Order: sequence, then C-alpha cells, then structure tokens
Amino acid sequence: MRVGLLGAGRIGRIHGLNVVARPDAQLVAVTDAMPEAAASLAAASGARVVTAEAILSDAAIDAVLICTPTDTHADLIEAAVLAGKAVFCEKPVDLDSARIRRCLATVEKSGKPLMIGFNRRFDPNFAALESRLRAGEAGAIEIVSVISRDPSPPPVDYVKRSGGLFRDMMIHDFDMARFLLAEEPVEVFALGSALVDPAIGQAGDVDTAAVLMKTASGKIAQISNSRRATYGYDQRIEVHGSKGMLRAGNIHETTVESATGQGFRTDPVQNFFLERYAAAYRAELDAFVSACKGGKAQTPSGLDGLKAQILADAATESARTGKPVAVSLAEARA
Repeated sequence: MRVGLLGAGRIGRIHGLNVVARPDAQLVAVTDAMPEAAASLAAASGARVVTAEAILSDAAIDAVLICTPTDTHADLIEAAVLAGKAVFCEKPVDLDSARIRRCLATVEKSGKPLMIGFNRRFDPNFAALESRLRAGEAGAIEIVSVISRDPSPPPVDYVKRSGGLFRDMMIHDFDMARFLLAEEPVEVFALGSALVDPAIGQAGDVDTAAVLMKTASGKIAQISNSRRATYGYDQRIEVHGSKGMLRAGNIHETTVESATGQGFRTDPVQNFFLERYAAAYRAELDAFVSACKGGKAQTPSGLDGLKAQILADAATESARTGKPVAVSLAEARA
C-alpha cells in the first residue's frame, strides 16, 4: 500500500515512521508548509518531498494521512476521496459540525474509506478494558469516568485558534466516553474555569473543566480536564458497573518502586502524549492499513468524528450558559 503524508510535524512524523515500519506499506511522498520538516522526514523514510497537489493527483498513491492544521482537514479529506484515495485524518474533522456533515456527505458519495485519529481507543490498556467491559466483567455500566490532564498549558496563540478546550482537548475524552458507554449521551452539562493561566481566560477559553453526560437509560459519564498536572501527563479511565469496576491507570517511566522508612515511591508518569500513546499510534496505523487492505469499514469513522464534535459543541454551550444541553446523536448523519 503506497501512502502519501500531508503534514510532517510532530504527529505527522510519528504516523509517517509508523508506515515505514510496516512491511506491507510504503511512505512514498510527504509535504509540509515547513520545508525543513518535510525534508527531515523524507530523509528518515526514503519518501520524496512533493506538493499536496502532487500527492492528491498521483494515481499510484493508495491512501493519504492528513496531519495538517485543523482548518485544512475537511477540504483535504474531500479532495483526497474524490481523487480515489483512502484517508486517515487526525482529529477533528473540522471545528464546525455543519462543515463536518458536508464533508462526510462527500465521503459517502465517493465510497472511499475515512478513519479519524481518535488514537486513545487503540491504547493497549484502554482497549483491553473496553474488551473486558464488553465481555461483561463489570456488569451493566453505571458510571464511566475519564480523566485527562496535560502537564502544562499550550501557548495562548494556539488557544486562540484551537476552538476551545472542549473542542480541542476534551474531544478525545468525548470519543472515549462514547466508546466505553456503548450508548449515546442525550444530555450534557459542563463547567469551565481559567485557573491555570489568566491569559487563557482573556482569550475566551478555559483551562480547567468538568463535564457530566447522561444516556437515555441513565448511564452517567464524567470527564475531568486540566491544562496543568505538576506530576506529568495524567490519563486514566474507570468504569463502574453492577458487578464491579474496571480501571486503567497511568503509564510510569519505569515500573521500579522504592520502599523506605518514608514510604513507597514510584517513578513519575510519562510526561508527553507522544511517548504515552506511542503504542496507540502504532496500533491505530495498523488498524487503518489492515482495514484498507481487507476492505473493511474504518473505525473510528467520520461519523464518530461528527458525534464527538456535537458533544464538544454542547459542552461549550453548556459552559457558556450554565445550563444542560440536550443532544441527539442517534440521529446524527452526514
């Protein structure tokens, strides 16, 4: 399978090198707005540096990976599927749900596969928890808890164009909540504050947030986000059910534990998402290539991307108004 990469920044480089590591796929072309990024990845992978237009028009390229800025995603997805290529696109499809619907309508008409990069579904620990949950180990689901806290906030310039914490950071957690609940939320209530960096609040965003969601049958999901965790990159999930509880914790730098008169001590948790989710990125790429080669439906799909965005929109509105927002994901369509 011959692959072209659009966007050779830090996440594009991860995906590109994961393609190179596969015996059944080849990274043949890369492009980036920063020539040095494209050149560096090309040197490491053996790919050639070309323009985005050249990748999209090359009939020999079977699939493209879209790792460019968010405001380019929908246009590039449409151009790629109309050019007959399978598409993997980093989240989100777009910051506007209406634009996502138009994009997905084009994808559907093209008949080409689209996968959205909600990589956390592919984390080995989270995936194992979900598998055991589906097998009934925790019984009927009652409460899903998702915790995601970054070591430090992003630059304010990034915040201004990110779409806000709910659409930028928490969108991963909305997808994870849906993945675990296996039932669509129908109500969203959100709270947000700027407690980490006053400049984030001045930019109109929040850096500390909590969301409660409820499904039609009464299952509850709770999500906690913060742009600051002094102890590292905090990524945990827990599902409480009628038979018990399943939990997946943080990944530490090592498994070494020290015990002294002062108590027990472990090494710090991994401090950056590229290291924490390295295995997830590999498994995600494996799933994309395998589905393409096997002619199977891609998961997470473009519709999963739309539903997560609808939840992010609802949370943004709820945090603004202080009121719960009803959603109808079961009726979400392209």
